[in-house]
Amino acid sequence: MSAPPPLSIPENELVERFVRAPGPGGQNVNKVASAVELRFDVRASPTLPEAVRERLLARRDRRLSEDGVLVIQARRFRTQERNREDARQRLQALIEACREAPKPRIATRPSRGAIERRLGSKRERAQVKRERSSRRWERDS
Repeated sequence: MSAPPPLSIPENELVERFVRAPGPGGQNVNKVASAVELRFDVRASPTLPEAVRERLLARRDRRLSEDGVLVIQARRFRTQERNREDARQRLQALIEACREAPKPRIATRPSRGAIERRLGSKRERAQVKRERSSRRWERDS
């Protein structure tokens, strides 16, 4: 079974803002707005399937605002074009991660051996602590 083709987000759904990037950059750092702030409205996007939208909104991600707008900041590179490309790749990776439904967790019980090992180690630790408190330490002064 082959993987489904990646979702492509139309340009009109993306809002880019260019800002000055902190960090190294020589004389350009105070003149060129090379960092990219990519905004994507997850709630209002007609392109996203409903299941993917719900999974994206359910994530506890600090990049997601209360209004359902995903803000990705890219300032890893020194050129605006590479930062734009980086922001779009990160958005694509985030959407792809939400496309597949998570596997439901199957509840299991610990084996009898595991329970016995855990209780045995607890007994050993308790014994060590009991021995520590019962001893009377004497000073050799």
